[in-house]
Amino acid sequence: MFRLSNVMSRFNLKTVINYLSFFLAILLLSGCTSVPDDNKEGPLFYPSLPNPPRIQYLTTFSTFDDLTKTKSNFADFVLGKQSNKSMVAKPYGVAMHGGKIYVADTAQAGYVVLDLKTRKYKFISGGTSGRMKKPINITVDIGGTKYISDTGRGQVLVFDSKDKYIRAYGIKGQFKPSDVAITIDRLFVTDLKNHIIHVLDKNTGETLNRIGHGGSKEGEFYYPTNISVGPDGHIYVSDTGNFRVQKFTQKGKYVRSFGSVGSGLGKFARPKGISIDKDGRMYVVDAAFDNVQMIDKSGKLLLFFGKAGYKPGDINLPADVSVNYDNVKYFQMYADPKFKLEYIILVSSQFGVNKINIYGFGRMQGMDYSEAEKK
Repeated sequence: MFRLSNVMSRFNLKTVINYLSFFLAILLLSGCTSVPDDNKEGPLFYPSLPNPPRIQYLTTFSTFDDLTKTKSNFADFVLGKQSNKSMVAKPYGVAMHGGKIYVADTAQAGYVVLDLKTRKYKFISGGTSGRMKKPINITVDIGGTKYISDTGRGQVLVFDSKDKYIRAYGIKGQFKPSDVAITIDRLFVTDLKNHIIHVLDKNTGETLNRIGHGGSKEGEFYYPTNISVGPDGHIYVSDTGNFRVQKFTQKGKYVRSFGSVGSGLGKFARPKGISIDKDGRMYVVDAAFDNVQMIDKSGKLLLFFGKAGYKPGDINLPADVSVNYDNVKYFQMYADPKFKLEYIILVSSQFGVNKINIYGFGRMQGMDYSEAEKK
């Protein structure tokens, strides 16, 4: 039987392992060839040149001035020009839809909308009935409807495409939601309180199924934080307390796990945000290592990017990652002229000056990627 006393003892042990793993990982990862040299001038690539790069750091959105920057004065930002006009205080969830970036801000108890078309932003608190308490994650469906995981209210709040509050799912004490994944007619909600995944009817909020339960065996969870739907239709869950990512069918059948606790490459200390690209590559945020790991569908680590710090491209206590194909046009101007972007990667940091980092996945013209893709 799964007992609370067992959970607490495992938590204490894992907390110690977590922090030991973090400090060991800093020593190990700092020497990996995938990490670019911060002292080099020019664009920041992963892996660094002369290797064929796949990811380039593009820009950061943290303040109002960052949003209004153009290509001509972007260099001022890179050189360290800062503003006190903060847009986001403590971001967690980040998503992009229709030329807008949406950021769940736990400190300001709402979500920020950054409109890349108009170069303006607005803050949504939810009004009276939809007022947020502690929004953690934000997920946007194809029609622009937002689903906010609010751990303070213990509910999933729904806002329409115009940011008007519609409804809330979840009754008092039902769950402590931290993230939502969306399919055509269902919501998959991670529950920090009960260590399970709730499957809800997208239109009514009715509970259709529950996936997993507390524990450390295959198919069990210990603080599932983030969740995403892959191109294969499967559900990917950051099982944070068990230091792994688990994969399930939409019916709740366990498929496999990725990663384990440790400081080596492909290991996890505190996995959180997760996103899957169209080719099945996973991007997993590790809040202890202050980086994002890119893993292929077989579980092989392809590369990682990011580190703690305050330079362009650095991240501090990252929480979420989101892949977006539809809004590349807004960021190609930030890329190296020879680096053709295929999609955008957004990463949120809860602390530091770089709150929302934007990276681009692509290819450098004139470089041979055949050998790199065989590895």
